[in-house]
Amino acid sequence: MIIVTGATGQLGRGIVEGLLRRLPASHIGVSVRNPEAAADLAALGVTVRRGDFADAASLRSAFEGVSRLLLISSNSSGADAVAHHRTAIEAARAAGAQRIVYTSQMGSSLTSPFGPMPDHAATEATLATCGVPFTSLRNGFYAASGLMLLGNALASGELLAPADGPVAWTAHADLAEVAAMALTGDELDGITRPLTARATVDLAGIAAVASEVSGKPIRRVVVSDEAFVAGLVARGVPEARAGFMIGMFGAMRNGAFAALDPTLERMLGRAPLSVHDVLKAKMAG
Repeated sequence: MIIVTGATGQLGRGIVEGLLRRLPASHIGVSVRNPEAAADLAALGVTVRRGDFADAASLRSAFEGVSRLLLISSNSSGADAVAHHRTAIEAARAAGAQRIVYTSQMGSSLTSPFGPMPDHAATEATLATCGVPFTSLRNGFYAASGLMLLGNALASGELLAPADGPVAWTAHADLAEVAAMALTGDELDGITRPLTARATVDLAGIAAVASEVSGKPIRRVVVSDEAFVAGLVARGVPEARAGFMIGMFGAMRNGAFAALDPTLERMLGRAPLSVHDVLKAKMAG
């Protein structure tokens, strides 16, 4: 059985849908903290089990009979995230998994200023020594995050953010499709090449795309890191969360998300969705 963790999130749900296009539902299982949230999958014949990264016993039960595991990275960060991933990897190995597929990120690095990237790098190191064949999907930066950075720009006419850099924004739907391929085939092994769209776009480009799609002029305005943090905190964002955001902009400036690679396009057999495509679809919805 192929088992997917985090199957109620956007990426996990897309991966399960991709598997359902390839396999009978009886061959698919999901491990989720709240099984009620996956009731619709159960109705389709998918096996739904409770599994919590912070509860090793629950994962051992949830992974029973697993052939391949899709490990979606934890919502936690730092030592907690790395511990959660290690617990899941150990449970999958004990359950007899023949491959572990992990959703990493193209910027994975122990020295990155953006918090999730060292977590990904540490998890990849654990996978490399776990004794189970693995695939670490180095996903492009999610296009949905680029749209989130627009904030209230459509209303204000200004996209205010610190200095950034080029980013290979990539659609959840495309990355979910390749993850389903990795779970049902053997072409991707070990740490993948960056799975990215065709082009990089900085925030000035995001503003231009939003202007084109919406028909409203949006101006990119660069503010200092300090002013950005102060603005977030004034709006009630916890200071730690604001600092997390600054780390992301720092990684952008360092070029951590600027690499382009044809692997995603080759796997899909078509051009990946662009940030323009994603924004247009979101605004149409």
